[in-house]
Amino acid sequence: MDTEGPRLILGSGSPRRRELLAQLGIVADDIRPPDIDEDPRKGELPRPYCVRLAREKAQAVQADPDDIVLTADTTVALGRRILGKPETAAEAAEFLTALSGRRHRVVTAVAVRRGDRIWERDVVTAVKMKQLSNDELNGYLATEDWLGKAGGYGIQGPAGALIPWINGSFTAVVGLPLLETAHLLQAAGYPLWKERT
Repeated sequence: MDTEGPRLILGSGSPRRRELLAQLGIVADDIRPPDIDEDPRKGELPRPYCVRLAREKAQAVQADPDDIVLTADTTVALGRRILGKPETAAEAAEFLTALSGRRHRVVTAVAVRRGDRIWERDVVTAVKMKQLSNDELNGYLATEDWLGKAGGYGIQGPAGALIPWINGSFTAVVGLPLLETAHLLQAAGYPLWKERT
């Protein structure tokens, strides 16, 4: 049991973020997904929207002053358009059809809070989706892998077969850029790479 050092609270219910943290050897001491309004503001662009949500999530998580809170938000941007998490298969099909054969950006913002201080980074990765045939589109929708995923796809699942090219951080597209997250946690005093007793 870790009695030394600060507790880490993950402000996300995403199993993908837990898996990515595990790659760094980190298991959060608690998981507390915040309940905030995730609707974009009128005219809000994808990157500022994503940064704002990560920060608002960090501020909404209840924590002791010495706890470290980690939150993130991932947004799929097609030009100025924000593609959130589709509610239905029909909406997922609309998103995927819009992305088909085109490049888009995946923005992941990370916020780390300890007491009143917040450390933030955002990472933008360019992603290309292949031109989807009807069979590919319907086959992917049938997997239901699109559920709960920004833009209607997860690169780490079956949709990986639809992505010929990315330029940037693979782990950011999955939902948590490991390099930047490690830097933020260290800045906040989390003993990464050190033996936790």
